[in-house]
Amino acid sequence: MNRTIFLVGLLALVLGSVATYVITKPSTQKDDAAKPIPVPTDFIEELWYKNRIIYNLDVEVFKDSDGNGVGDFKGLTQQLDYLKNLGVDAIWLAPFQPTPNQDDGYDVADYYAIDKRLGTQDDFSDFMQQASQRDIRVIMDLVINHTSDQHPWFKAARQDKNSPYRSWYVWSKQQPKDWDKGMVFPGVQTETWSYDSVAGEYFLHRFYRFQPDLNAQNPAVQTEIRNVIRHWLNQGIAGFRLDGVPFYIELPETGMTSPEHQYEMIPQLRQFTQWHKRDVTLLGEINVEPEENKQYFGKEGGGIHMMFNFYANQYLFYALASGEVKPLREALTSTKDIPATAQWAHFLRNHDEIDLGRLSDKDRSLVYEKFGPANNMQLYDRGIRRRLAPMLNNPAMLSMAYSLLYSLPGAPVIRYGEEIGMGDDLRLKERLAIRTPMQWSAEPNAGFSTADKTVRPVIDKGPYAYKQVNVADQQRDSTSLLNQITRFIRVRKAHPEIGWGSWSLMETDSPNLLVIRYDWKGRSLMMVHNFSNDAQEMQLPPDLARKPMVNLLETSAKASGDQGKIRLAGYGYAWYGMNGTTPIVKIN
Repeated sequence: MNRTIFLVGLLALVLGSVATYVITKPSTQKDDAAKPIPVPTDFIEELWYKNRIIYNLDVEVFKDSDGNGVGDFKGLTQQLDYLKNLGVDAIWLAPFQPTPNQDDGYDVADYYAIDKRLGTQDDFSDFMQQASQRDIRVIMDLVINHTSDQHPWFKAARQDKNSPYRSWYVWSKQQPKDWDKGMVFPGVQTETWSYDSVAGEYFLHRFYRFQPDLNAQNPAVQTEIRNVIRHWLNQGIAGFRLDGVPFYIELPETGMTSPEHQYEMIPQLRQFTQWHKRDVTLLGEINVEPEENKQYFGKEGGGIHMMFNFYANQYLFYALASGEVKPLREALTSTKDIPATAQWAHFLRNHDEIDLGRLSDKDRSLVYEKFGPANNMQLYDRGIRRRLAPMLNNPAMLSMAYSLLYSLPGAPVIRYGEEIGMGDDLRLKERLAIRTPMQWSAEPNAGFSTADKTVRPVIDKGPYAYKQVNVADQQRDSTSLLNQITRFIRVRKAHPEIGWGSWSLMETDSPNLLVIRYDWKGRSLMMVHNFSNDAQEMQLPPDLARKPMVNLLETSAKASGDQGKIRLAGYGYAWYGMNGTTPIVKIN
């Protein structure tokens, strides 16, 4: 049986590689630019993750349907048309299983059920059916590094050292020498090994004390994780966002500072999931140096399907803060070499802090000074806990940043509320500052709930209060951020060159311009972004200066081109189609 699984998984990988070669191999026919771009349907289905728009949300704070103050699956289902109109075709759900909710659902107490606060199994099934009817795939968070300390497995493990569940967790009779090293949440967390008085031993927890680590090297744990995956695949889930992947595959006995990793666990997990669902995708939360990427993607593309590009994201924020694009260019180049079937997931703001831990102290200080100068804006000695709009505090820069997101080489991921420029509530602890209820309208509680008290307070004061920032108002305003992003997405979808084509960074004389070129099937795109508040000019190379170029966004107020030059206003941007590409959407 194991040999059969391996062979089927290998066949799927080979087909995926062949599919990408067929799709991306440049054509030699002269008239390809005028023809529709043929993409084999089967291959698109299997590699759908390469060019979809992913929207991340937490059911708990998205929409309350029954007036109890807590978002639920019925409320989410009611808003599917909104997401579809935005251009979303993949939803990434934060954890929705039963939980004590000490870490916003990432402390899972039952992997197989729906949190009763969020609805019933029927509610979930209806949501999945309605999403499928709109061609929206659903990715769910899968927290496999740790459980809640209230999970029945851990309760049994700590109460009886002879319990079969004892070995499902990581224990030590003596306090390890590095008991206070390797914290995921420094400044809040004080140790990674804690003493349990019931068990009479120390247990490992890379995250909070109430989240004991699973012993992933235990075959019984691996089998159970596969059972969990099978359970949700059978309910229509299209993929899994794997939480804390490096911690899942590390060997605890090798230490907390520089532990060894069992990288072979990643392709094994991929083979199992693809055996059950050919077009499944695994999206990894993996924040590592570029040279380690191949260990997770796999040398031949047999590892993780997608990874968040945390490395480039950190230098993106440095570029926004400084105006200098050279470090961002280097970060994009250093993460370029990935398997043909793999894909990066790019983002501006995710559900956690903006992690700046890989920047130098000097560069991180500059980003802090620009975007998070107050102590209560910073977190874990490495990041910023603000939403994008109040952090940038500049509509032109904000618009440019989103133009960049949808033109980067990879699948764009947007966090709920970012499409309308929601604010943050710094009175809330840690990462909850950016996890406030969705602002649907100017009605009480932002149209999120009719309850007297909501699961988390809505933002009701200041320039980002729900009466000033909400979906309903922005839908009526053609110049709103919501409508800008909707149009970016529409243009992006009309040009699969970004997701499928090869890309390169073009040279300019300006330290503030980032220019990306895409080539696919005889068609070419050029994306130009100005990270400076001052106007910038770019001289086109002779081969492009002679070609017809069309501004796909038609942002005449932001960009103009003549005599082989492109001029951009401060924080201006432009998407150019070459080789006969025609404009798709006007943005004025």
